[in-house]
Amino acid sequence: MHKYLRTIGFSNYRRENEVKALLEVLAKESDNARFFQTDRDSTLCEIRNEIAPGLGIAMFGQMNDRDELDIRYYYPYIESGLVSSREQCTIQRHAEKETFAGMLDEYAVGVSLIFYLLNPIEYRDKFMKYGPRLDVSGVRLSALASEGTILLPIQFTEKQKEKDIILTSKRNEMLKAARDGDAEAMEALTFSEYDLFNQIIKRVENEDIYSIVDSTFLPSGLESDQYQVLGMIEDLKEKKNRITEEIVYDMLIRCNGIRFRVAVNREDLLGEPAVGRRFKGKIWMQGIANFTVA
Repeated sequence: MHKYLRTIGFSNYRRENEVKALLEVLAKESDNARFFQTDRDSTLCEIRNEIAPGLGIAMFGQMNDRDELDIRYYYPYIESGLVSSREQCTIQRHAEKETFAGMLDEYAVGVSLIFYLLNPIEYRDKFMKYGPRLDVSGVRLSALASEGTILLPIQFTEKQKEKDIILTSKRNEMLKAARDGDAEAMEALTFSEYDLFNQIIKRVENEDIYSIVDSTFLPSGLESDQYQVLGMIEDLKEKKNRITEEIVYDMLIRCNGIRFRVAVNREDLLGEPAVGRRFKGKIWMQGIANFTVA
């Protein structure tokens, strides 16, 4: 069973045969199918079925003689209509199957942000047509969380907010310059990180770490598209799985200057979510790439 199937409201589907039966039903009732010719004799079919607005399961395989989908692999997803980043993005195929990973050079995060591409058929189709002329103009990021915790926000004065915006902007500029090989920017970043470390060491003796750190975005585990995040909730929706009637929270999170949607099962969230509070949890980052032709 997929690790994040529970996230979108299928927590009672624990056995492989139960999940298989569910997928077969979802594939038959959906008329949202797309096809792509992978080689001379094979055609890959993608079928999507929404179980709540913006939440669903994508299934991939080949059509059999009975005009039914033989499912090879699947994944749950959450879609976002908000463009999270317009930084340079590259896309590469996974080795095992017809799935793809995107990598954003996102300076606000401080690391190369890797996500699981949610529109692989569209990418393959357009790449075959346009080749190297195909470019990514923006990415709509979203994520599924296996669990999470709600934290209270840190209160800032207006002056502190303005100062933070200026410092963040300067830091992003230095990160970009450092990646381009600017030695002075590298040195300035090193001293800045050293000063910040010393400030945290002094404050943590008398304060809780989450009253000091407003947001975090860190790689988590061995899988490159999974992260540990702490960010502010800017929007919140409750969505009901139409099959199981389980409640899923759909939150718009702002983390290190990046905004993206996060879905989490209500039963796996500790605390009461609300706009202005913070979400802390481990996520699987997904994304839809918007394409342009140069």
